[in-house]
Amino acid sequence: MKATIKFLELAFLVMVVTAVGCDQSKAELDSTKQQLQSVTAERDGLKTQLDTAKQQTAALQAQVADLQAKVATAAAPAPDAKKEEAHAEKKPAKSKAAKAEPAAPATPPGSTGPATETRKGRGHF
Repeated sequence: MKATIKFLELAFLVMVVTAVGCDQSKAELDSTKQQLQSVTAERDGLKTQLDTAKQQTAALQAQVADLQAKVATAAAPAPDAKKEEAHAEKKPAKSKAAKAEPAAPATPPGSTGPATETRKGRGHF
């Protein structure tokens, strides 16, 4: 009978310790669950912000590409037009100058005349 009483006392002691231990861990568990819920909500909010930022970035990149294409098309004809105008202006000027000036007299073959180019600067021979 003493053994049975000792066994019951030991079992009671184990139950009390377990109950006290569970109460402490239960409070910690509840606290951890609340932290997990708040962190999860924060994470979801940040994911939403990230998705929004990615969409804005994609839209802005599309706008940049569109504007660059518009600038390229607007800038491309301008230099060509200037070149054509300059080229058109030069052609008549040359042809008018050529018609207005008489041809230079040709030197007879085999004759040598004075040098037409002058040498300048150091080290000319």
